[in-house]
Amino acid sequence: MTTPATARVRDALSRQPSISLATLPTPLYEATRFRAALGGPARCPRILIKRDDLTALGLGGNKARKLEYLVADAQAQGATTLITTGAVQSNHARMTAAAACAAGMRCVLVLTTTKATPELAGNLLLDRLYGATIRLVPSIDPMVAVGNDDPVVAEAADEERRAGRTPYVIPVGGSSAVGVFGYVSGTAELVDQLATAAIAPSHLYYASGSRGTQAGLTLGAKLCAAPYQVVGIAVSGGEPEKIERAKRIANEAAARLGLPERLDHPDLITDQQFIGRGYGIPTPAGLEAIAMLARSEGILLDPCYTAKAMAALVQHARAAQLDPAGSVVFLHTGGVPALFTSDFAAVAPDTELR
Repeated sequence: MTTPATARVRDALSRQPSISLATLPTPLYEATRFRAALGGPARCPRILIKRDDLTALGLGGNKARKLEYLVADAQAQGATTLITTGAVQSNHARMTAAAACAAGMRCVLVLTTTKATPELAGNLLLDRLYGATIRLVPSIDPMVAVGNDDPVVAEAADEERRAGRTPYVIPVGGSSAVGVFGYVSGTAELVDQLATAAIAPSHLYYASGSRGTQAGLTLGAKLCAAPYQVVGIAVSGGEPEKIERAKRIANEAAARLGLPERLDHPDLITDQQFIGRGYGIPTPAGLEAIAMLARSEGILLDPCYTAKAMAALVQHARAAQLDPAGSVVFLHTGGVPALFTSDFAAVAPDTELR
């Protein structure tokens, strides 16, 4: 069922360049056994999982939606090479490499690492399989893969130009006004699915990192008259700069779409309580969430992003902060390759839940 609000949004998006990279629409799955594990209908709302881990491109994930618009924008500008950056196990980098293959383009990844020779596993292994050129940048923090990669990105772009190629630089996480279109479109898809099912959830939970997804989901919710409140669960620090980024790129996207709505700071909700010791470092609550969902539904979360977001939903349900007579949506943004690294194996749950 297409609502009048989503029809307006779809019409505006249809005038933006895009290519087909994702398998859409993704399913909206009701996690009944997971709900039962949290106390059932007496204590926990219905939990609907929007399965954007099943977008298919490069093992799936939320970045496929953004890349449909980013790659089209790159091609419209005559680009031959995609350049982006992230941590050494970046989901965005892995999916950008896959998108470059699908579009017949080169890909250069600038990846920050805490190790001189990072393990060739998980996303990094897939980056290699997709044929990306990888440039490693040492981290400025011994625990977390964060660093000053801008000079290396600029150098990589210059090298592409000297070789007669045309680079297109995608910011970390695909967090740009063009990337925002991905989750404006994704919101229209979700709102129509909910309307068809006659379900009006109170909240949408998701993992919030570089804030491109936040910008798209929050703008999309306003444009599409979504019934839910968008609740981002931060997986890394960086406030207030990140909120400013989300506001800026969301409003740039709305202007490009020719739509009058705009976001302000109160619209952008980000819960900072579930980060733990830092980006990419698993938390006990996140590991419990991974095990609970895997054993109740056969659905996998990742320790960096979705586990922390699901840990928030679990805590809120247990603390009776959610109406058990209602429903919530959890946006599964992917990230499964992170499970296949020695870092996760060292902390993976191996006992029965109590």
